[in-house]
Amino acid sequence: MTGPYITFDYPDETARLRHTVAYINEQIESGLGAQLVADGEAWHDEQLARIAKDICTRPEIRIVLLAGPSSSGKTSTSHRLCLQLLASGRQPVALSLDNWFVESGRTPLDENGKPDYESVHALDLELLSNDLQGLITGRQVNLPTFNFLTSKREYNGEKLQLQSKNILVIEGIHALNPLLTENIPAEGKYKVFAAPMSPISLDGERWITTTVNRLLRRISRDLRTRGHSPMETIALWQSVRAGEAKWIEPFRREADAMFDTSMVYELPAIKVNVERALQTVPATAPEYEMAKQLQFFLKFFEPLEADLVPRTSLLREFIGGSQFNVG
Repeated sequence: MTGPYITFDYPDETARLRHTVAYINEQIESGLGAQLVADGEAWHDEQLARIAKDICTRPEIRIVLLAGPSSSGKTSTSHRLCLQLLASGRQPVALSLDNWFVESGRTPLDENGKPDYESVHALDLELLSNDLQGLITGRQVNLPTFNFLTSKREYNGEKLQLQSKNILVIEGIHALNPLLTENIPAEGKYKVFAAPMSPISLDGERWITTTVNRLLRRISRDLRTRGHSPMETIALWQSVRAGEAKWIEPFRREADAMFDTSMVYELPAIKVNVERALQTVPATAPEYEMAKQLQFFLKFFEPLEADLVPRTSLLREFIGGSQFNVG
């Protein structure tokens, strides 16, 4: 089941103008930051409701595969899509591909002899295929949990057996790669590609790309959950982008639906988390120029306090405080 796929465009020029620094700052300075946030969240809800409706018109669908590049908000998206499917009468179950990572010592190496965590072969494809096939055919399956502190797979007694109304929602960077689900009939799969797709205009000529958005999201998340400095995150970014070009982008057009995870208010909110941390990158470091460029972009925005962001927001995956289990 591939294209034509569901996409979401600006309904009119007024909506497009909302993706400008001038509009965003005007809303915040006028005390309308909460409305700015509400509009962004409504846009996400509208997209996900339409995707859920499309899925539910196809009773043969047993598995939803949700992929996208790093820091696209896949985990939160899977939870929010589950809520929409639940409202439409299905009983979704969310799973993360991260739990099928190979254990330490089995990670494939890149051309430089370093662990290649972006490769699809960083997943235990045989185990994953067997588990998915078992779930789709109604067997009870012991679900693994990957312990990132020990780099080991654990089994903690979690079992799953799908019932007739259940539908799997599986997220991960490689979810659209056909190697993962080649034994599952095409008519039983629905594919979603999730990523920021709406850049922000600085002045009508210069733009903040969605790749910059994702890097800032990742810096914010890594600071909070992994103890990584901005310098460490920036240092890895080139290899992350190379992995995306090799393992994710080739399957983008396989999707049945595109979900734009952009939030018009996200950079003002992320600014509060990362602006000062970016200043710690030393001028002698190779990552300094990128850190300065990110600071340059952030200085255009008025800050937006996190209290205005709902706990169900996709942005909470990066700034903390999510009601979902997003790490």
